[in-house]
Amino acid sequence: MADATDPIHQFEISEIVPIEIGGVNLSFTNSALFMVATVVVGSGFLIWATMRRRLVPTRMQSSAEMLYEFVANTLRDAAGSEGMKFFSLVFTLFLFILLANLFGMFPYFFTVTSHLIVTAALSFLVIGIVVFYGFWRNGFGFLKLFVPSGVPVFILPFVVFIEVLSFISRPISLSIRLFANILAGHITLKVFAGFVITLGGLGAAGIAGAILPLIMTVALTALEVLVAVLQAYVFAILTSLYLNDAIHPGH
Repeated sequence: MADATDPIHQFEISEIVPIEIGGVNLSFTNSALFMVATVVVGSGFLIWATMRRRLVPTRMQSSAEMLYEFVANTLRDAAGSEGMKFFSLVFTLFLFILLANLFGMFPYFFTVTSHLIVTAALSFLVIGIVVFYGFWRNGFGFLKLFVPSGVPVFILPFVVFIEVLSFISRPISLSIRLFANILAGHITLKVFAGFVITLGGLGAAGIAGAILPLIMTVALTALEVLVAVLQAYVFAILTSLYLNDAIHPGH
């Protein structure tokens, strides 16, 4: 059995309900469990908060309305009024990532956004929608995204190459940014928490020595909560900016 203080142990995927069909492993895992839990909790919160809407809102209703306005303003500022047609997408991504990140702050919970396959799936979903809608709305005019206006002809091929390369790297940077921040933060937090446990088992001198790691653990926990919220916001605003490129591909 893996050591409980092992900082990598928290990221291991384990099967809860083994399922194999035609030689393909379709088992229900702890990762799948917490993705389902994230969807259920997020949906439950919104349904509960808006079930009995009042002119003078309750705390739950106020929380849901503030969350709605926050995402709506972010999308509107980045992509304009026309971007609001993608509100459901951006709001769902923001809430899913936010709750998934915050779930990971609880002991014995699983952080689904600490796995690159999850963040990459979300990132490629966003870029896929950007490309599809960009061509559907603008036709080949979407390619104006890669041809900045006012660029001299003799350096245009070089600039176009850079723009294409930049666009291709978007899903990579979008997924790695979220994955790396959550992964690194949780590993660091677990390392300091492991110091506290290890030193605490060495008697009075060890307990005294564990004070500093304990303070660091508390501080890192607060920082990780901030990072969890910030990374959900960063993903949402970058999604909004990429959608703006699909709506207004001209520079």
